[in-house]
Amino acid sequence: MTGGGPFHRHLADGRLHLQHGPIDMIVEADGPAPQVTLAYRQAVTRFDDLLSELVAELPLLRQPVRPASDCPLQGQVARAMAHAARAHLPGFVTPMAAVAGAGAAAVLRAMSDVPGLRRAHVNNGGDIALFLAPGAAPYRLGVVVNPAAPASPGRLVIGPETPWRGVATSGARGRSQSMGIADSVTVLARDAAAADVAATLIANAVDLPGDPAVTRAPAQDLSPDSDLGARLVTVHVAPLSPDRCAAALDAGEVAAQSMQARGLIGGALIVLQGTARVVGDLPFHATIPHPGKEALVHA
Repeated sequence: MTGGGPFHRHLADGRLHLQHGPIDMIVEADGPAPQVTLAYRQAVTRFDDLLSELVAELPLLRQPVRPASDCPLQGQVARAMAHAARAHLPGFVTPMAAVAGAGAAAVLRAMSDVPGLRRAHVNNGGDIALFLAPGAAPYRLGVVVNPAAPASPGRLVIGPETPWRGVATSGARGRSQSMGIADSVTVLARDAAAADVAATLIANAVDLPGDPAVTRAPAQDLSPDSDLGARLVTVHVAPLSPDRCAAALDAGEVAAQSMQARGLIGGALIVLQGTARVVGDLPFHATIPHPGKEALVHA
């Protein structure tokens, strides 16, 4: 997890690329040129210590999250991860469920301190932290249900008048391990760490326990350092019948609705084998079925 030192460069389009070990971020700021330059400088400064800060407390971060009164974590990002995970107790969750979102939020926070910045975002492997000054143009984030139909179902439009500043996606097809079978779960929340944990746990809930169509393996067999230990994670999902697909989506929808009712998320888009389920009033630019309804997404 340590690898070489931190690396940063400006891309041809002006965005900033930050990479260190497994952390890979794309950063963009919008505003007057001096403010953007300063924001990027502050992003680099904050990023350079991020991985070492996490590694210093990694054994604790891989353990189930503890109540606030018994939290031994010291680092700012580590404590933010624990705070986001703690909202989902008493279920099993470790602070690592928030690592990408909390890292993005930490770098964004360093940038947003620059006066005069209009907008900024940090995309940490698909988990995105957003900053929008009052009156700034909204962000339009593409959401893909079916890779064969990249325009589906449209774009999430997040303006400064909305409370959502975190977007995260998780699922069995992502770069992280999942105990569920969702192709993807995209979540809006008030910050990126909260969105990251929620997307992870909703994706875990989209499941068919014991179904022969699902191949699983102990997480530690696939990744010895996994915070999931011997818990089974999804390796492959064979084609499912419509009723089995609906049953798995039902379980994920229940989990997402519970989180929304508790104010933990704004909404979620849950996808499994070409079928999408929407929870909450997601700000889609294109027409999408009413929340709670299923929609077959065709190529």
